[in-house]
Amino acid sequence: MADLRVVIVDDHSIFRSGLRHDLDPGIEVVGEAADVAEAVAVITEWQPDVVLLDVHMPGAENEATGGEAVLRRAAPLSPATRFLALSVSDAAEDVVRVIRAGARGYITKGASGSEVSRAVRTVADGDAVFSPRLAGFVIDAFGAAAGETAATDDELDRLSAREQEVMRLIARGYAYKEVATDLFISIKTVESHVSAVLRKLQLSSRHELTAWASARRLL
Repeated sequence: MADLRVVIVDDHSIFRSGLRHDLDPGIEVVGEAADVAEAVAVITEWQPDVVLLDVHMPGAENEATGGEAVLRRAAPLSPATRFLALSVSDAAEDVVRVIRAGARGYITKGASGSEVSRAVRTVADGDAVFSPRLAGFVIDAFGAAAGETAATDDELDRLSAREQEVMRLIARGYAYKEVATDLFISIKTVESHVSAVLRKLQLSSRHELTAWASARRLL
């Protein structure tokens, strides 16, 4: 009898079928979905232990990836469910966005059925899991190295109160349009604030900003 219930979210039916077949017998696939809307509906209905979630799929809005959109919509409706990203992508930005949105782990599709099964059980137990080649990046990006401390007052004093608000949202992976909506400002104003933040902190990209904020426990 299965002791874990999972939902597979991926827009390729052949991959879903293969994964379903390769998972350990103790893991029951109770539902599948091929796009964001379908995923939210299936997860809400079944309230699974774990969702195996592709990062890129149809139905995402704005700049969010499909996986990120599923997390933002489905996680509040299924609070006991844990999410494990399973993707062909090992791009730094993809990892940051989906983990920041709430996924408990990120493994690549090169993993075997037994490796995915172990990862599902690890995530279900409340621990995080990452493909080996992503582990170093995750440590760097999320500031998990020993001895890191909170940001100094001097660093934050470079930013205005509004710039700090924008900085935190952008570092969490929000799209410019989402930041504008949350803060009731225009997208052009958001762009101006982001440029100012990057200049004042001497950073060159949103990815560097996420790593900077994470290392200082600002997210």
